[in-house]
Amino acid sequence: MKSRVIYFFFIGFLTLLISCGTSKSKHHKPDLTAFNNSKPVVTKVSDTVFISGKNSLLKNKQGLWELYVEGDPLEIGLTTGALTDSLLQKQQRIFFSKVTDFIPSKFQQKLLRGFLQWYNRKLYLNVPDEYQTEIYGVSEYSSDEFNNIAPKYQRGLYLHGAHDIGHALQDLALVGCSSFAAWNEKSEDGNLILARNFDFYVNDAFAENKIAAFIKPKEGYPFMMVTWPGMIGAVSGINYEGLTVTINASKSKIPLSAKTPISILTREILQHAKNLDEAIAIAKKRKVFVSESIMVGSANDNKAILIEVSPNKMDVYDVPNSDQLICSNHFQGESFATDKRNLEQIANSHSEYRFERMQELLSENPKVNPEIASEILRNKEGLKNISLGFGNEKALNQLLAHHGIIFKPKEKLVWVSANPFQLGEFVCYDLNLIFGESKSNIASFQSENLNIAKDPFLESTAFQNFKKFKVEDHKIDSILDKKETISSEFIPNYQSLNPDYWVVYYKAGLYFYQKKEFLQAKLNFEKALNLEITTVPDKEKIEKYLKKVKRKLQ
Repeated sequence: MKSRVIYFFFIGFLTLLISCGTSKSKHHKPDLTAFNNSKPVVTKVSDTVFISGKNSLLKNKQGLWELYVEGDPLEIGLTTGALTDSLLQKQQRIFFSKVTDFIPSKFQQKLLRGFLQWYNRKLYLNVPDEYQTEIYGVSEYSSDEFNNIAPKYQRGLYLHGAHDIGHALQDLALVGCSSFAAWNEKSEDGNLILARNFDFYVNDAFAENKIAAFIKPKEGYPFMMVTWPGMIGAVSGINYEGLTVTINASKSKIPLSAKTPISILTREILQHAKNLDEAIAIAKKRKVFVSESIMVGSANDNKAILIEVSPNKMDVYDVPNSDQLICSNHFQGESFATDKRNLEQIANSHSEYRFERMQELLSENPKVNPEIASEILRNKEGLKNISLGFGNEKALNQLLAHHGIIFKPKEKLVWVSANPFQLGEFVCYDLNLIFGESKSNIASFQSENLNIAKDPFLESTAFQNFKKFKVEDHKIDSILDKKETISSEFIPNYQSLNPDYWVVYYKAGLYFYQKKEFLQAKLNFEKALNLEITTVPDKEKIEKYLKKVKRKLQ
């Protein structure tokens, strides 16, 4: 089973480590002649409050960083970098320390360098100038610690294509982002409401410094997005016109070269589109190099659509005669109806299961409001409310989300989950107040009276056991890798921490198989097969092991 921590973005960052230092584009820089390149002055009010003119960064009581920046592309980049510099440098260390964990061999890195140098050669040509400029500004505050790998700007630029590069080159098992929208008869007040889980996990440290960024550009519409230090692309966001974007990865055909990163395309839509037609027009202008579903919601249209893009084609999925839209990790439009990769994704992954679970929960809640949306995002059970075990990718809440987010576009309201995952308090922000004339530099931007309380699950014994399970799960992975011997108490304790999760029996079966204790291996593999296994390939793998141990026992 592939580890959930191996996410496209992370693997893509590996390509940065081993390629961009020798790329032909390493000397490229954006044209800054039209901008003032002077660095902003930041006043440190406290360890959690920083001010630079009209711009600010503060950490609210729920632990979310709130960033407000305005100006031209270079001003936005430089000010963002100046305000977040310590967070940015910490985030880079997290990436680089993890990269070497995956491919420590310098020889293996060298083998890939030539190909990746060629593969990345055109990435900078596919990023609009305004975003190259902003990335340059942020990168000025990157750590000098990694200059031996690549210049600061190139590191920043390639970071924004890392999700796509890893997706394209590795085509790994997808993380399970889930999103839905409801309007007219399906929402409580008839106005559009959208919600999504952004499910990807590098490690706990990566999500510690989530940023709710509020950006007021000189060109385009003011907008907010949830991001992390160094990232200017959009994965979840809403603009002042009430247009929202979220992205869900799909199976992708491997292209011949890097093109426009998905997060840059969605940032362009977020900043420059006020309705669905304008969003579609922007998407048509760009060539991407992975397959992705972009859910776009619009207050002006009071509905949502999916813009489904791949390296070779694009489709717009507009649900006929429906007041709701659901998206997991497969395409739904006619253009992809016979696509082999998409059909394989539906048949073999957990995408269709989560899609059906969202259908089930929305049918049980015919009038969606923000509180109901948060409950759906936090739901840990499977179809018909069966127990999946905690951390199962078939669940909408896989207990690994970087963030959950809820939008009410007409009202210009957005709710962002505080840590951990989407279990913390959903903090509400009102764009009318934040981008209005009465905006304060220091006071938290949140509208506290509209916040949604943290999930009671956080205080449960089950959640405490899940945290212990994650520690023990890492231990058994190491044990299996090194073929070590463990105490007789280890496996019963490990399984008791997450008893409904098939993985605890599968890994126990592997341990006993290694130790040639085939009867115990058989019992554990059979137990795993009686539970809800995440994917068809996972199930087939266990069935093969079970056949092997049965032969051994004959």
